[in-house]
Amino acid sequence: MRQGLQLKISQQLTMTPQLQQAIRLLQLSTLDLRQEMIEQLYSNPLLEMDEDTPEPNSGQDAEHATSESNQVAEAEKNSEQNPEYEWNDEIPKDVPVDANWDDVYSPPTTAASGGEVNLEQVYQVTESFQGHLEWQLNLTPFSDRDREIASAFIDSIDSSGFIAAELSDITAHIHYDEIEDQLHEDELVAVLHRLQQFDPPGVFARSISECLIIQLNQLSLETPHLESAKHLVSGFLQDIASVDSARMAKKSGLDADELQGALQLVRSLNPRPGEALSSNDVEYIVPDAYVEKIKGRWRVRLNDSNMPKLRINDSYSSLIKRSDSSDQNQFLKDNLAEARWFLRSIESRNETLMRVAMTIVELQRGFLDHGPVAMKPMVLSDIATKLELHESTISRVTTSKYLATPLGIFELKYFFSSHVSTAGGGECSSTAVCAILKEMIGAEQPAKPLSDSKLTSLLEQQGIQVARRTVAKYRESLGIPSSSQRKRF
Repeated sequence: MRQGLQLKISQQLTMTPQLQQAIRLLQLSTLDLRQEMIEQLYSNPLLEMDEDTPEPNSGQDAEHATSESNQVAEAEKNSEQNPEYEWNDEIPKDVPVDANWDDVYSPPTTAASGGEVNLEQVYQVTESFQGHLEWQLNLTPFSDRDREIASAFIDSIDSSGFIAAELSDITAHIHYDEIEDQLHEDELVAVLHRLQQFDPPGVFARSISECLIIQLNQLSLETPHLESAKHLVSGFLQDIASVDSARMAKKSGLDADELQGALQLVRSLNPRPGEALSSNDVEYIVPDAYVEKIKGRWRVRLNDSNMPKLRINDSYSSLIKRSDSSDQNQFLKDNLAEARWFLRSIESRNETLMRVAMTIVELQRGFLDHGPVAMKPMVLSDIATKLELHESTISRVTTSKYLATPLGIFELKYFFSSHVSTAGGGECSSTAVCAILKEMIGAEQPAKPLSDSKLTSLLEQQGIQVARRTVAKYRESLGIPSSSQRKRF
């Protein structure tokens, strides 16, 4: 083995920081892009808000303000001429039953009594499911001992409103000095029964059967089929989902009418009472573009209503001296180059998003006119070929981007779907097939639901060739159960 030197020439693609920033901005949603622009505004002194852009409703706001000032002046004039407009400090002792309070007592005019409500002044008592239960606990008379036990039960409740652990394990951390003061099982159960009367009905249950029984016990005794419903829940809970009514009636000892009424009552209950009050973080969707029909043609416009308008600060940019190599001047040069590239990247991002949205609307015009049934099969390469862009660029543009249409707000990736063959040699998108299946199942007879084989034959009659397992896959993706589970009595 001999050592030696060797010269080799090669080429490789290196992504500059500017290119990485442009790619990252391309796949940001509207909310994320707004946050990024605000961060750049605070960190780069060469950027500033462009506040010289006139608002579109400035003329209307001015006209509205003028009309309000005229109304205020007229009210002041009337108050001087007419004593009815003056403040009335005297309130009569006897007020007629059908009298209007505003006719007797004139409320003061303050900023808080205006038409707009300050949302920062709106407060809520309970912020979570446990907070709602603690609020009820504070309103219920308990001894200090029982209140401590109840607080332990509230801390151990899950999001569905159930208590999964043993009562003794939940209260194991509660200790008392004397032996006769130790907690007993009967005492824990007594506190639990009082908590089971809290809202929402069915909380603090240890099983689904107990949860449903608690809700049934809170109903009026005159509720039809109440005793039969309790009989089913306590002994035949696993058979309630069965579709064989004759077998279930024989097993439970109820006739057909009584069984049907009891099942309807049981199905009206909530097996997870805590989910209605669980605090879930709501993620709001802001559309990145709007599409609307103007004079018979579909038009696309970007959503820039909440986006800050940025520009180069002329005061700082004028301080840059090209011949100066000081640290301050170099700092301004670097920030100026970064600001210009950032604004250019945003402009390129908006232009690419606009082109992609316009192309999608052009190819999916049938969807906008007739709904999901007219959706055409489309893949990323179709848009990339038409716009002469790479498929990865189209994928980044359509990530976390939403289009507001007259039919609703859809993610841009919703318009891309695979295809199935038709009898005439054409293609039909999977989204259209799912929409057709949904219409067929929605129009079926509840007593005789359509099976997957029947749905396959109905699609073949419309010229759509699809296998039965594909129909089952599309049906499951729509969240539709099988024909045996859809069957109604």
